[in-house]
Amino acid sequence: MIVPHTAADPAVPTPGRPVRKAVVPAAGLGTRFLPATKATPKEMLPVVDKPAIQYAVEEAAAAGLDDVLMITGRHKRAIEDHFDHAFELEQALAAKGDTVRLDAVRDPARLAHIHHIRQGEPLGLGHAVLCARRHVGAEPFAVLLGDDLIDPRETLLSRMLDVRDAHGGSVVALMKVPRRQIPRYGCAAVERTGDDGVVRVTGLVEKPSPENAPSTYAVIGRYVLDPAVFGALERTPPGRGGEIQLTDALQELAVGGAVHGVVFEGLRYDTGDKADYLRTVVRLACDRPDLGPEFLAWLKEFVSAAENGATGHRRLAA
Repeated sequence: MIVPHTAADPAVPTPGRPVRKAVVPAAGLGTRFLPATKATPKEMLPVVDKPAIQYAVEEAAAAGLDDVLMITGRHKRAIEDHFDHAFELEQALAAKGDTVRLDAVRDPARLAHIHHIRQGEPLGLGHAVLCARRHVGAEPFAVLLGDDLIDPRETLLSRMLDVRDAHGGSVVALMKVPRRQIPRYGCAAVERTGDDGVVRVTGLVEKPSPENAPSTYAVIGRYVLDPAVFGALERTPPGRGGEIQLTDALQELAVGGAVHGVVFEGLRYDTGDKADYLRTVVRLACDRPDLGPEFLAWLKEFVSAAENGATGHRRLAA
């Protein structure tokens, strides 16, 4: 259900207002990972030993956003449980003196003030963002898509918040991709600014064909949005796939010069794609001091054996 327009909505972008809230849409069906996601939310698939969605919440918290709203749907109760206290488990771990695992279990609930609402109908990312209107009110806010995992060592979101402070309006994260991959993304037409790595977005198209794309700048899953986006979303008819597209609403704001882009050149993983999900697990596991040395040694042996056509269980037994 679309939340009705209220008189409190700002008519113009609001520069200088601090960003405190983050919205994490998590209502998707996860069809690319069936059958694993038949009963388990795709956002709860583990990346090493944490669910993918926890990385997004940690990123928001690291950028100073201490109020996180998750937009969930049916069969997503596991997400709510993960970011809540598990008293019986905590008591059991405390009784055993297992402080390491106890801290790991408690950490998700301590990251931020976390709230949950349900989208109700799967009407697209734009509709999911619109569902956040009552919680966000007339404040700017960040949106983090859980499928896009930004390496924890990167500071993309903080950079976007700085650009919002400087320019007002909305800010999107952009990444150069091969032109053949453009149909998987929203695509931005841009103009240079005097700021290194910052562009003015003059137009946005949702998943264009390679020949019709205005550039090879793809919109990835990080946004800092002015509350004016809610009015634009209300005026946005269903677009590609019959869904309300956030890209279409941002196109309206971009025409008025109210959208900037931060060009990201760091490490980003698409955990909604099976192959990239596996690459993400391998890379982050290799980076872990507690897992990396042993795992990397095994991985080198595995690659060597694979190159020689000998990857059977006898050759590679742990």
